[in-house]
Amino acid sequence: AQRDPRVRCCSRRGLGGVLELCAPFVRALAQGQPGGAAAEADAIWNFETAVRENVTINGQPWEEASDDSRLQSDSNIKILEDQFDELIVETATRRKQWPKKILVHAIQTMKAEQEMLKLYQPVVKPAEIRPHPSQDAYIADLKQATEVASKQISEAMQSIPALIEKAEGFSQALTLQPTLELCKLRQEVFSGCKAKEENNVQNLVPPGEVTPKGTVSSKNPYVLLKRRKAAGCPERRRYPLRRRKITLSA
Repeated sequence: AQRDPRVRCCSRRGLGGVLELCAPFVRALAQGQPGGAAAEADAIWNFETAVRENVTINGQPWEEASDDSRLQSDSNIKILEDQFDELIVETATRRKQWPKKILVHAIQTMKAEQEMLKLYQPVVKPAEIRPHPSQDAYIADLKQATEVASKQISEAMQSIPALIEKAEGFSQALTLQPTLELCKLRQEVFSGCKAKEENNVQNLVPPGEVTPKGTVSSKNPYVLLKRRKAAGCPERRRYPLRRRKITLSA
């Protein structure tokens, strides 16, 4: 029999990977050819066609050979299905058998615990716990102190609004303190000025005034006039004296 001259391959998928690795070299060879991208595509197609025509996959041509990746995936799916079926059967068997086995062990454990409880005997008799008489007085004092403290707390809570109001008034007084001091200072300054003016007026006005002979048509050459009011009277404070010159005719 004549021997097949084509190259024998075992995997169609592996041969496809080899063609992908050779594609860049074919493009590099076709770059200098006229036609550009079309020439590169034709070169790659011619190369892949030539390779496929000159190889066999497990004794079969490229077109007739089946994809091994599909076969491998099908076999993997079949294996997984078989394993899943085995797990289902095993789980169903355990659900039927294991509860019976567990029930036997549970009954044995409960019986052993009951027998151990029957063997138990208290060594010391429990004594009744009674409170000491002094504790009653202590509890009564504590209750009374608690009532007093609660009463004081309630009174303090009731007095809080009044304290807050007083604190607000005190804060307002503190804020008004500089204004009050300024008012006092102004009052002292103006009172000193008024006292000085009154002293000046008293020094200027003599205790008694006389009128010369020719100014008044009377028998007495000199007439004693009434003394003016003191500078400290309320009228003088409201209407202060004005300085004016008095000319006496000869």
